[in-house]
Amino acid sequence: MRWLDRLARKPARISAADQLAVAIDAARRGDYATALGIWEPLARSGSARAQNNIGACFAEGLGVERDSDLAFRWLALAAEAGDPVGQRNLASLCFRGEGVEQNYRRAAELYRAAAEQGDGPAQDMLSWMLLEGEVIEPDFAEARRWALAAAGQGIASAMTRIGMLCHNALGMPRDPAEAVRWWRRAALLGDTDGQAMLGAACHLGAGVPADPVEAYAWLLRAQAGGSVIAGRYMDAARAALTMREIAEAERRATLPLEEPAP
Repeated sequence: MRWLDRLARKPARISAADQLAVAIDAARRGDYATALGIWEPLARSGSARAQNNIGACFAEGLGVERDSDLAFRWLALAAEAGDPVGQRNLASLCFRGEGVEQNYRRAAELYRAAAEQGDGPAQDMLSWMLLEGEVIEPDFAEARRWALAAAGQGIASAMTRIGMLCHNALGMPRDPAEAVRWWRRAALLGDTDGQAMLGAACHLGAGVPADPVEAYAWLLRAQAGGSVIAGRYMDAARAALTMREIAEAERRATLPLEEPAP
């Protein structure tokens, strides 16, 4: 009678967490139809992360037509429920004025709420806003605090920003060597502005012994990656080199990046 027992058993329920994991895996494969099919019932039953994921799809046009209004509605639900990714994504809409009136202060509030919950990209963005001081009041000490938090999660752009704070004595004493240390970490992780600043430091001998070949190699890599900063130093750095040294710098610029030191 064992077969009767098996028939009588109810199928095991899949947890919401497991369903979210299946949906994320589908989305990573580009199968947004499957992902959205899983997220929708979860979102309607109150899953904040599913609400965020649907909102993000409407914001980016992933598997659905791009719709800023629907993106805002879903992301607002996720943010109100306290989901840090939802707060960060809603902050992005407020910052850009998509689906909602542009509101930098509200964006900063949402980024801060997400940052306080440990969301690395939100910490990075909040740090940038506090450093730039164009849309909210600048606070260099807070900018550094959140940049350090984001850098601790491996976000390279935050590392580059810490280097700028060290180099320009913003919220801390000037420390060119510490700036170079942070720029090198960011550069090895592929941040193009970090590569440009490291190249500039090697060119000028600021915080590190001058090394014209290494400088040009980093600047070439940064420029190839789209860094605008690199262009400020390219001509002067190239003028300091022989043709053989230029060739060596070009060779180095194509090598795989090493793992940054912890």
